[in-house]
Parts: sequence; structure tokens; C-alpha cells
Amino acid sequence: MRRFNIFDPEFDHSSDRPGYRWRGARVGKPIGGVEIGACLYELPAGERTYPYHLHHGNEEWVLVVSGSPAVRTPDGERVLREGDVFCFPAGQKGAHTITGPGTVLLLSEKNLPDVVEYPDSGKVGARTATQPGENFLRTDAVGYWEGE
Repeated sequence: MRRFNIFDPEFDHSSDRPGYRWRGARVGKPIGGVEIGACLYELPAGERTYPYHLHHGNEEWVLVVSGSPAVRTPDGERVLREGDVFCFPAGQKGAHTITGPGTVLLLSEKNLPDVVEYPDSGKVGARTATQPGENFLRTDAVGYWEGE
């Protein structure tokens, strides 16, 4: 198995979207992870990893490697510090977003299928082994028998 050092990462992907600018280093797959995924994110001040969201099929954790990122949950926003570990359980109580500055290690179960909700934008996403992600607006919802 390979090793990964969070203090000397090889960044392999990034986001340049305003408000979501970061550099990331995939951790789980390179070290042989199957059931748990992980990614190290370097977040500039005011930039977020992803929109406020929650998973119905997966628990996520964050470990603060450096800096003082803020985490928003259903209980409000709080500033974390180096060494803090925070858990986002599956379901409504696990809604979250992380805002820099700081470097954080995010760990997640990789259970599929998974349903992801985005409370701020009213979206719902479906994740399966063959469909990595399709998102829908709740306002487009139809009844069970629609089209049958």
C-alpha cells in the first residue's frame, strides 16, 4: 500500500469557481481505500469546499490540518482550529459546508446509492455506481404515478 503525507501532498485537482476555489489531493484511492474516500483541501479565505449539503447514505468527517476554517451546520456556524475533528452524520443533522482559510482532510463513506440534498438551492442529487451525479430541482418534482 502507498502512503500519503498530509504535510507534503501532491495536489491533483482543483476548482476555480468563484466562492469554491481550492486545491485538492485525493487520498483514499492512492493508499488503497475501498470503503472510505478522503481528500485534502487547501482553502483560501472565504472559499468553500462545496455548497451546503447533506448525504442520506454517507457519513463524512473533517480533520483540520491547519488554519481556522469555519463549518456551517444546522446548529449554526463555528470556527474550527488546527487538530479539530468534526463529524457530519448521514441525514438532516449532517448538513454542512466548510469555508477557509485552512487545510482540511475530508473523509467520507463511499456507500452507493446515495441521495444528496442542497437545502440552500433546493436541489436533490442521486448518486449510483453508474451515474456519478444527477441533480434535480425540488420544484420539478412529480407525483408517483406521473407518466405511468
